[in-house]
Amino acid sequence: MTTVRTPSSLLTSLVVSSRYVPAYLALVVLLIVAAIWVPQTLEAPALSAIAPFGALLGIAALGQMLVVMTGGIDLSTPGTLTLSAMIMVGVAQQSNDRILLALFTALGVAAVIGLVNGILIGGLKLNPLIVTLAVGQVVVGAVSRYVRTFPVQSAVPEGMSSWTVDRIFGVSPIFWIGLLVTGVVIVAIRYTTVGRRFQVVGANPIAAQVVGVRVTINQILVYVVAAMLYATAGAALAGLLRNPGVNIGSPYLLGPIAAVVIGGASLTGGLASPLATFTAALFLTGLNQLMRALGLATALQFVVFGAVIIGGMLISGDRIIKGIEQVLRERRGPRRNRRARSDPDGEGGIASGSEI
Repeated sequence: MTTVRTPSSLLTSLVVSSRYVPAYLALVVLLIVAAIWVPQTLEAPALSAIAPFGALLGIAALGQMLVVMTGGIDLSTPGTLTLSAMIMVGVAQQSNDRILLALFTALGVAAVIGLVNGILIGGLKLNPLIVTLAVGQVVVGAVSRYVRTFPVQSAVPEGMSSWTVDRIFGVSPIFWIGLLVTGVVIVAIRYTTVGRRFQVVGANPIAAQVVGVRVTINQILVYVVAAMLYATAGAALAGLLRNPGVNIGSPYLLGPIAAVVIGGASLTGGLASPLATFTAALFLTGLNQLMRALGLATALQFVVFGAVIIGGMLISGDRIIKGIEQVLRERRGPRRNRRARSDPDGEGGIASGSEI
């Protein structure tokens, strides 16, 4: 009987990693285009200005990525993010002494929103698209009601707004927080039991249930964690804008999803890369800035942004993996045929086991 050796771990790692390449290539292409057409956007002041906004999108995208890893999707991002920003205004009441209270309140409220999403989706098995869209609308309504209690010209505390415009190595602290959150998510997914369970639940929930993984608990938990990441982004955005409005969350409906898609995450659940997702968020932020620098009309900007999302779908990680698998199958086919012709009776089966 002929035995076939499985591919090496190095080859497997390269194949899996190839799904994340488009995010890095997109950023490189963007830098090249910017250097040719609008080089001023690559100057230190311009990069320093857009870096925190890229980090905010990256943090929100990481939350969306965790949800996608478990086979779901979250459309309540704008509402959760906006409510968190408004809480930083309403609870802090422009007092530096109340900043931490406001922050923990925002995180707690976001956790409740995520818990509701998780129970409806993981516990009651309702459709995540419909549930999160509906919950998001409820939250938006709550925000509209909540802001009516604010005094005119309400703003975040001075200490918070001044902190966001400080510079660490020439960049806002928000950017470094984004990198820190990315690093924490990387470590959590690769080296913790909870993180690995997110991947298992998304890749094959039935198999995960069979081996003893609590699928429902993990599905609920991921929405809670994601909502708290949205709240983190919302609180930081409030400090950056100082006077946040009720529509600040609107750009964060499709932006995080686009970053996840371009970042190579498997849309059926399982595989995803936090670093590639964060890189894709920086790319999308830079693309938006580039289009503005070129003077493109707003309508055309939407067209370009939509085309980029479609392009990300066309070269998504799942399609890349399928393409590579097809190439490998085609290469293995002739080898097996040659072995069959050279050893029709199967006498050389053991020796041929060294072939990949």
